[in-house]
Amino acid sequence: MTSLSALLIEHIKSQVTFALDEDVGSGDITAQLIPIDQEITATVISREQAVLCGQAWVNEVFSQLGGQVILNWHNNEGDLLEANRPFLTIKGNARAILTGERVALNFLQTLSYTATITRQYSQIVADTQLTILDTRKTLPGMRQAQKYAVTIGGGKNHRMGLYDAFLIKENHIMAAGSIANAISIAQNIAPGKTIEVETENLAEVAMAVKAGADIIMLDNFSYDDMAKAVSDFKGQVKFEASGNMTNEHLLNVARTGVDFVSIGALTKHIQAIDLSLRVTQELS
Repeated sequence: MTSLSALLIEHIKSQVTFALDEDVGSGDITAQLIPIDQEITATVISREQAVLCGQAWVNEVFSQLGGQVILNWHNNEGDLLEANRPFLTIKGNARAILTGERVALNFLQTLSYTATITRQYSQIVADTQLTILDTRKTLPGMRQAQKYAVTIGGGKNHRMGLYDAFLIKENHIMAAGSIANAISIAQNIAPGKTIEVETENLAEVAMAVKAGADIIMLDNFSYDDMAKAVSDFKGQVKFEASGNMTNEHLLNVARTGVDFVSIGALTKHIQAIDLSLRVTQELS
């Protein structure tokens, strides 16, 4: 099991509690068709190749449901799953297993998708200096979970929210009066916090670097202008590109020398991994 921070562990507990309350409510009436002491064995498979992510959420689901359920993971977090091969065996109380099935798979298929697509992008640029970043374009209530999944896929996290770093965009600049003024105010508000500035041309890049930005976002720059920005200010600041990243576009951006690419699709364009839980044996 991948090591989790204490903060994330507490978040997983509360997130699972909310999800179970949302789904189970006053009780699973269909599960009452099954004898209370019935035990079963079930296996979980992926119908497609995928990066496994979300074990801690699944473990927490069955822990909270009780019922003496035992989970035997055949793969580790971050492993590449082969299609139609069991990666998890669950044994124990039938009611608990069938009640928790949907919530557990919801977490697993969502987080595994984000880890899978992140792995695909990361492999494309594996031989370059480029780092894949996520964004704040996450599913409501799933930010910490999805950003965790990005790291399992080989990417890195951008800021978690509006509180841990500055991202100064066009409207902020207009309200502050200039790039230099916006950066100066940010430095006074929260000394030491990372300051990133979105720029639209090379002149704005120069202004942001001079004013002390830590990261420059290059918005809709040509490849030539990206390369020139990196060449002109190499070592003084980090550069980030964003936008709709096809494989070819991603490689072309990497060749310009920028440090980061942020991709909102990692966490917002979710096509859940096709998972299936099958009861394979009735124990009693």
